[in-house]
Amino acid sequence: MTAPAAEVGVISWDQVGERYYETGVDKGVLYIPDNSGVYAMGWAWNGLISVTESPSGAESTPQYADNIKYLNLTSVEEFGGTIEAFTYPDEFAFCDGTAVPATGVFLGQQGRRTFGLSYRTRKGNDVDGNDLGYKLHLVYGCKAAPSEKAYSTINDTPEALTFSWEFTTTPVAVTGHKPTASITIDSTKVDETDLATLETELYGAVAAAPSLPLPDEVIAMFTTP
Repeated sequence: MTAPAAEVGVISWDQVGERYYETGVDKGVLYIPDNSGVYAMGWAWNGLISVTESPSGAESTPQYADNIKYLNLTSVEEFGGTIEAFTYPDEFAFCDGTAVPATGVFLGQQGRRTFGLSYRTRKGNDVDGNDLGYKLHLVYGCKAAPSEKAYSTINDTPEALTFSWEFTTTPVAVTGHKPTASITIDSTKVDETDLATLETELYGAVAAAPSLPLPDEVIAMFTTP
């Protein structure tokens, strides 16, 4: 991996237009892969409250020799997280250990299907506020764990039930790089036409179903002239 080139000049902090931040989450989409691993269909995930990314691993294990610390070996990094929402697409039932033997009948404790996910977060700064741009987050190879659902009585301060799922991931192949389970695209740093091409894939078009392109396909969208 090549280190980025250093900028020439004196460092300055908190310049106008450079006070960046991220906020919000919207445009969630669920994708379920077919038997060949292609995420060819997508469904809107309404009521998305939060997606908490929780990477793990990448822990350092020191190795000693010649009475000194000889080197550090780093474990494999894992990607997982938590999804919280007021509701979920009907199709997510198959990813949440539910079978549907008849319309309106749901069996729990069944097999859990792998799924993919995309969602958008806002990118802002001190000049444009939340309208500076956004980031698209693409997640592959997700597997949801059983989750707790707490039903409580309606009272004088009613609250809507929220659902929460922890998920782990299995990385997918990327040519020239290590396998990955997550990609992030920054709208303020990529070509608008390329970004529009990706969003058409993710959200669908009049004659095309929503789909989640694999990492090699995403990279090609932004590198092919």
